[in-house]
Amino acid sequence: MHKHDAELDASVGKDGIDYNRVDLIRNASVAQLYEDALRYEPGTFISSAGALVTSSGKKTGRSPRDKRIVDEETTRDDIWWGPVNTKLSEHAFLINHERAVDYLNTRKRLYVFDGFAGWDPKYRLKIRVVCARAYHSLFMRNMLIRPTEEELKNYGEPDFTILNAGAFPANRYTTGMTSTTSVSIDFKRRQMVILGTEYAGEMKKGVFTIMHYLMPKAGVLSLHSSANQGPQGDTSLFFGLSGTGKTTLSADPARSLIGDDEHVWTDTGVFNIEGGCYAKTIDLSAEKEPEIFNAIRFGSVLENVVMDEDNRVVDYTNKSITENTRCAYPIEYIPNALIPCIGKHPKNIIMLTCDAFGVLPPVSKLSSAQAMYHFISGYTAKIAGTEEGVTEPEATFSACFGQPFLVLHPTQYATMLAQKIHEHKADVWLINTGWNGGVYGVGKRIALKYSRAIIDAIHSGELKTAEYENYPVFNLQIPKAVSNIPSDVLHPKKAWQGSEADFNGTVQKLANLFNTNFAKYQDQAAEDVIAAGPKL
Repeated sequence: MHKHDAELDASVGKDGIDYNRVDLIRNASVAQLYEDALRYEPGTFISSAGALVTSSGKKTGRSPRDKRIVDEETTRDDIWWGPVNTKLSEHAFLINHERAVDYLNTRKRLYVFDGFAGWDPKYRLKIRVVCARAYHSLFMRNMLIRPTEEELKNYGEPDFTILNAGAFPANRYTTGMTSTTSVSIDFKRRQMVILGTEYAGEMKKGVFTIMHYLMPKAGVLSLHSSANQGPQGDTSLFFGLSGTGKTTLSADPARSLIGDDEHVWTDTGVFNIEGGCYAKTIDLSAEKEPEIFNAIRFGSVLENVVMDEDNRVVDYTNKSITENTRCAYPIEYIPNALIPCIGKHPKNIIMLTCDAFGVLPPVSKLSSAQAMYHFISGYTAKIAGTEEGVTEPEATFSACFGQPFLVLHPTQYATMLAQKIHEHKADVWLINTGWNGGVYGVGKRIALKYSRAIIDAIHSGELKTAEYENYPVFNLQIPKAVSNIPSDVLHPKKAWQGSEADFNGTVQKLANLFNTNFAKYQDQAAEDVIAAGPKL
């Protein structure tokens, strides 16, 4: 700690926060947090469903360009430095820390929430959140695992502390700052400091970033995935970037939800890191996603949605504030949640992609090397859509299906995943929920009922014993038949509506994009993984 620590009186914690002040509220009830948010935070309301409706202010999403990791001797050689993990000096962190502490200690009310990250007691972390907004405290009360009275009594010192002074800006002239927003993590001091952004998701993903470093160091694998479990105890992991169907396809009424976003695979199975869900609500409806819709009630936090103040009904189609409208709610608000959120070893690993080029098969069975290759690649494609008439697909690659939250090099997570797959004999599947029959604008989006039928065929064991054929260039194994799916849908070339030259050219274009992206990781990838990529 810095030199002023010796001068602090006994009431001040190691993090600089005065924990003896009369207006400090520890682990407040939902009712109290509602009352305080409504009383002290302008623009906060209660929806007709009973959820707290609030605003994160100017920032309505994460600020990845302002994220920093402290460059210090205990972790320096482990971290994957680069565009994701940018260095911040210890001195600059202490300036930000002091700025946050001074702000928090002068607020009229201060909230402290002590919770856990990780459902497995062997690996869980004690996370303390210190913040000045009731909404932030309620948000993290939902997203972390809520301690019992006995656990709270014996909580002791936290393993990691988040100081959220988001309403107060960083000093732009502090070395290493790129704006008035700063989100910085110091693994040696076990602290995270937030300045200049009130977007609550920074805290959630900050905890995930912390786990993404500490769990692999403890010998277990942290994963940006959803997970569910069947009646027979068979667990499935779902990876996928935004828009690929990860939440939709893992929300299966016939299976129990372990978690929707963050998990750890240990020697005994998988556990959810979080105690809640953080769902997108844009275009949400009771018909499309009833579980999420019905979870929005008393205790839930709705962020940046538009609500009619007269009847308090939320318009989920309204994007005037942001498309990134969200709701945070405890996982027990989902009827088929598995509590505690711990599952057995996964039998199936499902990697989802939305391929707007229309050349990846709806389902492929991957080898171990291919699993590592596609995990490191983290591919999906969207439509550029920035100019009228532009229909050229835009490829997106996000390593390990969660690049913004990686702390170690992607190949380290991929190697651990391959070891787990081999040890537990899990099957790995690449599922395209994107286009079929041609590129976007020519082909059609693969019907959700077909994607669901594929997932069902995986879980029933049908695809494990199916007959396969090789799909050239990408060298993928695709089934010749799947129940309830037309045979021509399964093979991209058979489904293609244009010329063969068109098809071959599009395959070549996508293959080149894969190869160019993977070149960034080749220096640390094994030969068989490099060889698992497309061959032109």
